[in-house]
Amino acid sequence: MSFNENEILEQLDLAFDGIPSSYFPLGRTQDVKYNFIFDLEHGYFETAGSRIHLYADEERWAIVSEKSGYQNRGTSAAIELNYIGNCINYPVNSYPERNYISNTSEIYLIEPSEFERIENKDGEGVETFELIGQHIDNIKVRDKMVSFDSNYKNYEKVGIKIKDYNGRKLVGFGDLIRYLHEMNPSLIEATDDDIRKHIPQDIPKIMTISEFHYESVYEKTNLPSLQETCQLIAKILVAKNPELWKPKLKANNSWKNWDSGNL
Repeated sequence: MSFNENEILEQLDLAFDGIPSSYFPLGRTQDVKYNFIFDLEHGYFETAGSRIHLYADEERWAIVSEKSGYQNRGTSAAIELNYIGNCINYPVNSYPERNYISNTSEIYLIEPSEFERIENKDGEGVETFELIGQHIDNIKVRDKMVSFDSNYKNYEKVGIKIKDYNGRKLVGFGDLIRYLHEMNPSLIEATDDDIRKHIPQDIPKIMTISEFHYESVYEKTNLPSLQETCQLIAKILVAKNPELWKPKLKANNSWKNWDSGNL
């Protein structure tokens, strides 16, 4: 069974409105279903990196949107993957009373316990919440120990504003993830194995889009089907041709262009 551009755009519009599609598992009456779309402005997620991965063959298609960042108030850094397509193995959290079915998967980059270890504990009258101590040497990112750069000037060189706390400039948890994205993005990007956990292992990859024009999901009249980026994605998936990626609109998906992680 082949697919067309209209089907892809309809599925994107459903996710935009939070409506589960017919591709979701049927489940039980009491089960809860969540259909999320890419959001670079989320108040509880201080965005760092973002990419879009496209997969397709003659019958199957999948769009996997990826963002990395710091989950403020959740005290963890993570990769969030949103899946939209006709061949998704939807993540399910099972409980006796109901299942929670969604199109979203999370991968920890830095665990809460590691943030607890590195959080600033120095001096009276100095802020500690979600700030890294200046004497920290390294930080565990996934399973790798990474050297910590405590020099705030290096962060400011790449556009990260470091706040002053009683005469001391301490790097925030979210600042760290953005700095890693600017200096060593592969360290906090999803691997192919990460992404393929919820799509067929044999579906061909068409391309990864690292720079694209993003439009706010909070402009509710601006459906994905009306947006250039989504229209091009649909064309690429149907044709299985990455050379069709020729956007006219300027790429703006950098975290520097969007206000996120602020409640």
